[in-house]
Amino acid sequence: MADEISLFSLAHGAGRKWMRSECKDRLSSRYSPQQLKRTAPGSHVVCDDRQLLFEEAPEAYKSIGTVIESLREAGLIHVIARLKPVPTYKPRGESV
Repeated sequence: MADEISLFSLAHGAGRKWMRSECKDRLSSRYSPQQLKRTAPGSHVVCDDRQLLFEEAPEAYKSIGTVIESLREAGLIHVIARLKPVPTYKPRGESV
């Protein structure tokens, strides 16, 4: 598992594919804000900020499967479970 080679640290997410400022232009012709409030696995996204919905859309991120596989192949992780969010809360800033 994570050790001196990885400085006891691993990726905490997939990482962005696009800059936040590009997301709405890329996605608004394909999805409505209402469509972005449901994810492919069926989870519900709680977010009142329309811009943030586009910025945080799953398509704005790299494939988590690719990231996990790279970490596994490097011997840094062993996959023991695959989780799926039920609700996802997306606040902007310090409002939580």
